[in-house]
Amino acid sequence: MHRWLNLLETSYILVRLPAYAVNRTKRLIKSPKLYWGDMGVALHLAGTPEPSGSHLENLVLTDLLAWRDSRLERAELAYWRTASGEEVDFVIETEGRLLPIEIKASTRPGLSDAARLRSFRAEYGDMARPGLLLHTGTALEWLAPDVLAAPWWRVL
Repeated sequence: MHRWLNLLETSYILVRLPAYAVNRTKRLIKSPKLYWGDMGVALHLAGTPEPSGSHLENLVLTDLLAWRDSRLERAELAYWRTASGEEVDFVIETEGRLLPIEIKASTRPGLSDAARLRSFRAEYGDMARPGLLLHTGTALEWLAPDVLAAPWWRVL
């Protein structure tokens, strides 16, 4: 199985996103998360013309990978999930700071959509920047003092 995954990753068909983990008090999931390397293939196989839900998350990941690989300064990209099920879709680590990002296929995200970003920020304190909640709507607004909601297509 491991050889097969390596082959798919080497062929750019599959992307493995590592889990973000440091020695903290919470039990964290440490296995990588799997994504499609080509959203066109993923949407075709799903029979879906437009990205939504997990496909939207996958689309954002491919844009983040392109951004990361074009930078001169090193940036790490991961996801965060606790054993109790709290999850942040993406964590960007650069220059000792963390940017948590959550993706929601919603045109009008609310404060409840920001709960996991706020948990992440509470866990990592000053290392974490304000969270970014990317959505499918058009509004750019602060949902809380520590969470900015923005249309995914305006940010990436």
